[in-house]
Amino acid sequence: MEHQATGDSLWAFIVIGGFIILGLALAFAKLRNKTTPAQNAQTERATREMYKEQSRDDALRG
Repeated sequence: MEHQATGDSLWAFIVIGGFIILGLALAFAKLRNKTTPAQNAQTERATREMYKEQSRDDALRG
């Protein structure tokens, strides 16, 4: 029976450890991917410009 208890505790350690590692990875990614308001504004301007260009191309095609 001792062998079964060791196996169960190993799996519990693996599952809990995996959960902790996943949480740390998600927290790291969230903290690293912050953008400034200026970057957000630039992205919005570029997106609007691409939509306008696409609309012009669509209008020319008929």
